[in-house]
Formats: sequence, structure tokens, C-alpha cells
Amino acid sequence: MSPEWRHLPERVRELIKQFHDVAPVRLPDLARALGVPVKAATLAPGISGEVRPDGNGGFIARINRHDPKKRQRFSVAHELAHVLLHADQIGEGITDDVLYRSTLSNRVEAEANRLAADILMPDDLVLEYLEIAEERGGAGLIIYLAEAFSVSEAAMKIKLDQLGVAVDA
Repeated sequence: MSPEWRHLPERVRELIKQFHDVAPVRLPDLARALGVPVKAATLAPGISGEVRPDGNGGFIARINRHDPKKRQRFSVAHELAHVLLHADQIGEGITDDVLYRSTLSNRVEAEANRLAADILMPDDLVLEYLEIAEERGGAGLIIYLAEAFSVSEAAMKIKLDQLGVAVDA
């Protein structure tokens, strides 16, 4: 797991782990548990998501309803990561484009991306599903895992590389 994951308070990690029991991770339930409502919205072209104060001391995330479902899932996880890591920097809000860039630094966006990947593809669960897939046999492990976790093949390949797992697509 990423340095961002390890820096979360233990109670937050334990809360998130409750939703790491099966793939795909139950992201809507996790968002509710974290107290961050997620709304599908028509956002400006090229905008995947945003997080803003809700006026009651919390935050609300809006995700572009026109993006593919897998991108929407990553956008939700990315915006949740901003809340968990950068609540003090959100100010009036953060809007992320399709490359998950905002007015925040590249470092802050990279942190949110790494934590989003940990939320969607926890190491232990990915390895568990990889073992099941290998026992089943057949080609296309990355495709199988990407579908199981409802993430892009590129995101799954990055996760497997981080885990030191060499697989052929």
C-alpha cells in the first residue's frame, strides 16, 4: 500500500478495510461511511470530478455522469482521497480534469491518485483474486482483474507492477 495509506489514521484505515472484503470495492457504501455524499452531475467537458464544502462542515463530491463507469469509480475514490488527505487544502473546492489535475500541485494530485488506487485495489484483495484467476487458468489476467475490480486495465497493470507481479495481459 502507498505511503498515503500508511499515513492515514488507523481508525480511518480500519473503516476503509471494512469495504475491502470483495471486489469490486463497495465504493458507494464507503463514501456514505466516510460521510461524503457523491452525486452524479453534468460537469464541464473535460472535468471528471470535484469536491466542495457542503456548508455543514463536511464535503460533497460530484462526478461527471457522462464518463465511463470505471472512470467514475476512480473519480469517486480520487475525490474521497482528497477529503482524507487534503481537507485543509480544499478551500472553496477542487475540480479535477480528466487527467486528475487541478489547481493543486502535481504532488497533491499524485497523492490522491495513489490513495484512490489503494481504496479501489487493496493489495491483499488483488493478490487473492490473482491467485484465484491463476488457479482457473487461461490468459488475460489483467483483463480479468480489471473487470473484477471495475477499474481500467491500465490502472490494474500499474497496481500489479507496484506489487511486483509480472503477468502477461
